[in-house]
Amino acid sequence: MMNKKEYLNKTIEHIDIKKLDVVGMIDSMEKMAFQARNLSRGAKIFEMMQKDTECVNFLTLAGSLISAGLKQVVVDMIENNMIDAIVSTGANIVDQDFFEALGFKHYIGTPFVNDANLRELSIDRIYDTYIDEDELRICDETIGDIANSLEKRPYSSREFIIEMGKFLDNNEKYAVSRENSIIYKCYKKGVPIFVPAFSDCSAGFGLVHHQWNTKGAKVSIDSAKDFLEITKIKIKNNTTGIFMIGGGVPKNFVQDIVVAAEVLEFDAPMHKYAIQITVADERDGALSGSTLKEASSWGKVDTTYEQMIYSEATIAMPILVAYSYQKDAHKSRKPKNLNSILLD
Repeated sequence: MMNKKEYLNKTIEHIDIKKLDVVGMIDSMEKMAFQARNLSRGAKIFEMMQKDTECVNFLTLAGSLISAGLKQVVVDMIENNMIDAIVSTGANIVDQDFFEALGFKHYIGTPFVNDANLRELSIDRIYDTYIDEDELRICDETIGDIANSLEKRPYSSREFIIEMGKFLDNNEKYAVSRENSIIYKCYKKGVPIFVPAFSDCSAGFGLVHHQWNTKGAKVSIDSAKDFLEITKIKIKNNTTGIFMIGGGVPKNFVQDIVVAAEVLEFDAPMHKYAIQITVADERDGALSGSTLKEASSWGKVDTTYEQMIYSEATIAMPILVAYSYQKDAHKSRKPKNLNSILLD
C-alpha cells in the first residue's frame, strides 16, 4: 500500500498559451468538419470579441478547471484584458485557485486507484487529480478567518472575493504563490468575480464555521445582491459577449442578466457574442447542454455570432484562447475595472 507522500509526488502544471503555436492549425480546421470546424469558428468569434473594444467580455467557469491545469490560461486572459468579468463555481475560485494562492498544489493521480485507501490518507480525488484534504481544511479555515475579520453584514460574493484578494495582498507570506492567482490578479485589476452558489465550496465550510461561532450579527452572502451587481454591468454596457466553459449555474447567471435588465425596465440588447465549450448533451433538456440558439428564444443570446463547441475543456480552451492571443486581437483593449462601477 502506497503512503501519502508517494501518492502526492507529481504536481499538476498549468498550460501556458504563450508557448503554443495554433494559428495555422485553427485556420486549417475551418475547412474540416464536426468539432474541428466548430472550434475554428468559436476561436474566430472570440477574436472578434477581443477586437470589439466596446464589448464587455464575461468568462464563465464550471467544472474542475483550475485543478486540471487551466489556471494560467485564465490569468493570461486577465492580464491581457481579454476578459472583463468572471462568473464561476465556488470550487474553481476557492478550493482550487485560492487554495493554490495559499501555496498548496494539485497532484497528478489516476482514476484506477483504491479510493478507500485515499480516504484513509486524507486524499481527495477529482477523476485523475489528487488534493490533500488536510491542506484543503486550511483553506476552509482561512475563509472563516477572513469572515471573522470583516464587518458583520451581508456581502455579495464579489465583495467577499475582493476581501480574499485583499487578504493575499496584505500577507507577504503568499508573495510568491499569489502571483499566478486568478483572485489576486482580478483584485489588482478591478475585474469582478461572481460565484452565485458561493457556499457550495470551501467558502461554505468557512462561513458555516463563522456563523456557528459568532453571536449577533454575522457575515453572510447576499445572492440577490450578486444578481443586481452583475445586472448593473449589463445595464451600463450594451455590447456584451460570453465565453462559457462548461454550463451549470454560471452559464445561466450571466445569460439571465439580459432579462433582469429588462425587468428593471432598461433596454438591454441580447449578448452579441456567445461561445460555449461543453460535453453536455442537449437532449435531456438540462441547462448545461442547452444550445445558444435555445437561449435566443429566451431573449438572452443573439444568434449571429454564437458557437457551441462539443469538447472537453482542457483540450479546446487553451487552443481557442491561444489563437486569439497569438493574433494580437487583444492589443487595443484597455482595462475596464468594472469593480469601480459597482461601488455603492
